[in-house]
Amino acid sequence: MNCLRETYFFDYSNEVIQNIISEFKDKGLTDKENSIQIYNKVRDEWRYDPYTISLSKEKYKASHIGQNSSGNCVEKSVLLISCLRGLGVPARLHLGKVKNHIAVERLTEKFGSNELTPHGMVNVELNEKWLKMSPAFNTALCKMFNVEPLEFDGENNSFLQQYNSSGSLFMEYVDDYGHFEDVPVEFMVNNIKEHYPHIFDVDDSILEFKL
Repeated sequence: MNCLRETYFFDYSNEVIQNIISEFKDKGLTDKENSIQIYNKVRDEWRYDPYTISLSKEKYKASHIGQNSSGNCVEKSVLLISCLRGLGVPARLHLGKVKNHIAVERLTEKFGSNELTPHGMVNVELNEKWLKMSPAFNTALCKMFNVEPLEFDGENNSFLQQYNSSGSLFMEYVDDYGHFEDVPVEFMVNNIKEHYPHIFDVDDSILEFKL
């Protein structure tokens, strides 16, 4: 598995991605330091938005995502992976299914469920060890929901906000689809259609929708 290679989706030589990572290049930073800093940048500078879903592969190109102001968990993970690879740090996409327990009214209304799938996170290789991290929830959103933002220290997994600051259950993983060297668009499309069939009741050819 080559988790450093450039692909159609992880197009890190694109000017958009190069501009994002330019502040971290040529500073003599370690892979760990680069990973922490670019994780924080992607987490907080792109607002989390789970309500816009695309079935079009063009929308999952990192250079396209980097031009937006927000993204869902998969999109933000794709952007982070491309940035990491552009900095010479091996990274890959990891997908699963999560269940939210706080502020789920709109989720349930739009998706018919408080489960989100596929949920994206990032696997990064540091010091010959694969670590999980999730850049999805920006700090401002976490404060709104009384949840501590996920911090990544470059040595431990950081992908699950199980409880909020009051001790109430916030999120849980209910399925794990494993990791992928590239973006598995066909798998994601089939997964979305399987779990949210009502979205396609009117027009199953729709490629992008905002819930």
